[in-house]
Amino acid sequence: MNTKKRLRAGLAALAGMALALSVATLPAQADVQTVAAAPDISLANVKAHLNQFQSIAQQNGGNRAPGGGYNASVSFVEQKLRAAGYTVSRQTCTSCAGQTPNLIAEWPKGDANQVIMLGAHLDSVSAGAGINDNGTGSAAILEVALSLASANPEMAKRVRFGWWADEESGLRGSRYYVSSLPAAERTKIKTYLNFDMIGSRNWGHFVYDDVSSVKAVFDEYFRSINVPTEGDSEGDGRSDHASFKSAGIPVGGLATGAGAIKSSSQQQKWGGTAGAAYDNCYHRSCDTTSNVADTPLDRNSDAIAYAVWKLAVAATQGNDFSLALSPSSGSVQPGQSTTVAVNTQTTQGSAQAVALAATGLPAGATASFSPASVQSGGASTLTIATSSTTPEGTSQITVVGDGVNVDHTAQYTLTVGTASIRTFANDTDYPITDLGTVRSTVTSTATGDAVSPVKLTVTGTHTCSEDLRISLQSPSNRSYSVKATGSLPCTDLGTRTYSVPVTGEAAGGSWTLVVYDAYSQDTGTLDTWNITV
Repeated sequence: MNTKKRLRAGLAALAGMALALSVATLPAQADVQTVAAAPDISLANVKAHLNQFQSIAQQNGGNRAPGGGYNASVSFVEQKLRAAGYTVSRQTCTSCAGQTPNLIAEWPKGDANQVIMLGAHLDSVSAGAGINDNGTGSAAILEVALSLASANPEMAKRVRFGWWADEESGLRGSRYYVSSLPAAERTKIKTYLNFDMIGSRNWGHFVYDDVSSVKAVFDEYFRSINVPTEGDSEGDGRSDHASFKSAGIPVGGLATGAGAIKSSSQQQKWGGTAGAAYDNCYHRSCDTTSNVADTPLDRNSDAIAYAVWKLAVAATQGNDFSLALSPSSGSVQPGQSTTVAVNTQTTQGSAQAVALAATGLPAGATASFSPASVQSGGASTLTIATSSTTPEGTSQITVVGDGVNVDHTAQYTLTVGTASIRTFANDTDYPITDLGTVRSTVTSTATGDAVSPVKLTVTGTHTCSEDLRISLQSPSNRSYSVKATGSLPCTDLGTRTYSVPVTGEAAGGSWTLVVYDAYSQDTGTLDTWNITV
């Protein structure tokens, strides 16, 4: 994982060079497809690759950095892939230290116009062997690639793998790769999945939450093994997925944490030690094979294979059904109930039994189905009952149709106590370009005066948030400063909260977050923001 520190340079030369990229869309992946089961990835094989990376580091000054063991790491991975039948190429990264190469491998089956790409950075810092950071990601996708070649299933999409150079000095390898792709080739990459540190000893299970449909694929796997996950914020903008995201390519991925501290609630969720770093050897000489935990490495390796099979392997013909809700949203006061029609249809093959359940209910609420199971083609009535203690707010309830052959889900938005809700959000992604301005508006339906200070939460990626100037425009068209530009070194934007004093403002109306990138050379995305008035 990269901790870039650089000097701002070349503003005039770079101004106006931002390329407008259309953001690729990804079909929803919440429904389980009828595909061949993904293989159980061998933990022993993944660890054997890590042992090889450790040996390479020991033979090259104790690291796998450019000028150390990086090139030998490339040769090791390349030999394995060529022997398995991959089309393999080295791309010399002219902007990387020592012009080290990226390694690209493609499985020569599936639709070449629809590419699912997986990547991990293969370099380490100069301080150590980098076995968790990022031997784990590199070894896991290598073993998934070899398992794909061994299984040789029918493919719906093309699968491509990338091992990136010089991530630790500013994502240079992946940036070079993406910038070198012609626009037509970029649009062929439908999803990029990144894996950076997936075996931390004091682990969490973090799933990139940049694209909900991609996140749903990984969450689906972890639910199947009863392991809770959280969205990843520590790695936002700090690993190679940022290079693809800035080009408008949907991204996802997994991580187990770096230098951030595990909380007490996370300890209760996953075990380990609260108040300690996820990886105490992050960017240190002790990041060796003894710094890797088997449990998260095994789970994440299997999750990677699950995603590849889900997104790229050809679906087989079988029984299938659809699941729909009517209405898809509703509002109640605490203590009230609401009903929802749950409709199913057989869409392929024969009808099958579908058991119904609901998750994501707010506290004090219950869900019941009448009947609790139907044959596809049948209907049920969902009753959601709240209690007097159910907190006010909006919840996303997931209705699960557990079929004999496949599963499907549908979403219902429940709002409790609409009259007193005073938090409003805009989840639309906006690219933040060099010297560009983003305006993202939310419409508040709250009544009365805004309570000063209003509270903002802003989430996004930007490799140098110090470049950003953020302001808030009120319904009365007054502008309030939220964040000024800062001084170096650069830090990622991530998720930040702000308290903004306002004067004499009505709570209702249009509130607009204005984000201006005051310098060149760094870009990003405004993912979501909300305001409490």
